[in-house]
Amino acid sequence: MYVFKGGFRKKFIMEKTETLYNLTHYNIRPDKKYGQNFLTDDDILDGIVEAAGVTKDDTVLEIGPGLGALTKRLSKAAGKVVAVEIDEKLIMLLEETVGKEENVTIINQDILKTDIREIVSGTRGRLKVVANLPYYITSPIVVKLLEESRKDGEVFIDSITVMVQKEVAERLTSGPGTKDYGAITLFAQYYAETEIKIDVPPESFMPPPAVNSSVINMKILPEPPVSTKDEELMMKLIRASFNQRRKTLLNGIKNSPELSISKEKAEEALNKMGKPLTVRGETFTLEEFAELSDMLL
Repeated sequence: MYVFKGGFRKKFIMEKTETLYNLTHYNIRPDKKYGQNFLTDDDILDGIVEAAGVTKDDTVLEIGPGLGALTKRLSKAAGKVVAVEIDEKLIMLLEETVGKEENVTIINQDILKTDIREIVSGTRGRLKVVANLPYYITSPIVVKLLEESRKDGEVFIDSITVMVQKEVAERLTSGPGTKDYGAITLFAQYYAETEIKIDVPPESFMPPPAVNSSVINMKILPEPPVSTKDEELMMKLIRASFNQRRKTLLNGIKNSPELSISKEKAEEALNKMGKPLTVRGETFTLEEFAELSDMLL
């Protein structure tokens, strides 16, 4: 967990003052449509860069740079920064401030519709993702990044360091049988080692969100931690198990529109695994889902 350095209050006031100036000077209001809560805590901004382990050997993809507070720090630490911002109103501000840095490129696009490989082509070094994510689309962005992170035995994204709702951070790092354990937990485990680095209170933002936040670091694994003959089938089983959380695993498989597996075949597989037919998916580890998947082929 990141330990805050001295001078917190002075730095916090300086960053908040700069944020207020930029909002006023460029006539910008935080847009609820894009879930904009601008981070004004200088110490936490520094902590994010430290948690990401950014060096001059790295290219950083920043998602949602907002007013550029984090971009400014990343430009000093990284070899190259590619910042993707969906809100056209913020582009002029970003171009006139951080966009003047030689190693910063500002792109006005929706990250969910962006070809990541294309926008970072030609850059050198490891690719690290750093972002203060809008909470209303956190999961789709995390899923996209993880799916892009490792393909055909190649690690494309070295790590993902992002600010998320604290509840999401706990879900991504939870274990079997806990209330936070779910499909996205297992999906994340398949691609990365995830750790909560910083807990962030609402007053660190402008305007303050209605929830607590956390910064997580996801270190992409060079290879999946489990072996399965059919990755797609395993993922379908995982989704089916949590679509009806209170149902048994058997009922989840039976009711899934993605699967066409007979009840008898599923029962046979569970029996071979030594599992009761009343078992719930929330108790299964990633290794057990991989084993079940191979049995159901």
